Amino acid sequence: MKQQLDKSRLRQAFSTASLSYDSVAQLQRQVGQALLADRDIGSWQGNILDIGCGTGFLTGELLARSSAELIALDIALPMLYTAKLKLAQAERVSYVCADAEALPFRSQCVSTVVSNLALQWCRRPEVVFSDIRRVLKPDGQLLFSSFGESTLCELKNAWATVDAYSHVNEFFSASRLVESLQRTGFGEISLTTQSYQRSYDSVLALMHELKRLGANNALVGRNRQLTSKSALQKMIAAYEAACAEGIMATYDVLIITAKR
Repeated sequence: MKQQLDKSRLRQAFSTASLSYDSVAQLQRQVGQALLADRDIGSWQGNILDIGCGTGFLTGELLARSSAELIALDIALPMLYTAKLKLAQAERVSYVCADAEALPFRSQCVSTVVSNLALQWCRRPEVVFSDIRRVLKPDGQLLFSSFGESTLCELKNAWATVDAYSHVNEFFSASRLVESLQRTGFGEISLTTQSYQRSYDSVLALMHELKRLGANNALVGRNRQLTSKSALQKMIAAYEAACAEGIMATYDVLIITAKR
């Protein structure tokens, strides 16, 4: 996959979504709970880095389940402000605004790295995994969730009836992510997958939710022209025709653990 993301557009989208994110992030919270399920978090030694902390849901869960020092990192400064406001009583959290593909930390300074539905926005997995491994201490662990390649397949298929532009962000396959982890030196890799189906009142409701989440199409190869009303209507008609029992959207979720 050679698609590239417009990082400035991505940062702006998540910055704009910082105030609306929590109202529509039910799936993100559900996946975050699944990511931490059955983990003996209280026994984790050392500090924890939460990459792509967003408004602080996963950071808060980790605070409640461990006594570790936490670093909450996000590319969008307004997201960090929102997280800090929500976790104002917590004294064990440091906030860092940075890109996951260029971590501003010295080598071997973190015991655990966690990330909930954030690393899929990094288009160079070898780069991000290599840098995560660099900051992890020996025997440190990486635990993350990511959207898989079938995510929003219904929306992709509907847009494909309109034109050849990339209207929906593409995500890496499980095999590609595992291969990238292996190439960068990670071991003891474990992978589980789960498909989530969500229903919507309309196609426009789905698109509105994605915008409020900040999950706008940030691909460099997207159509930079305004989508015409006729093109939008054609896409909606194709989506509705393919979903006879209501508007459904698929979210293909991968949960992966690995050791340094």
